[in-house]
Amino acid sequence: MNTFDILAQFLPNANWFAVITALVTLASAITAATPTPAPGTSLAMFYKLIELLALNIGRAKDTGIPEDKF
Repeated sequence: MNTFDILAQFLPNANWFAVITALVTLASAITAATPTPAPGTSLAMFYKLIELLALNIGRAKDTGIPEDKF
């Protein structure tokens, strides 16, 4: 039995898989298209949830703190 057969057993009528994929894609598009809000704002808390859904973790995250331009 190969990997595809194993996955096919879990995904026969997997509407949940399509929904999860769509949520991650939408969250990724939102985080890519919008600037990161400043830390401590009410929008920052909501944005943190969107980043989690988009799987933006570790170094993939923006901090929302402007960097010094030299």
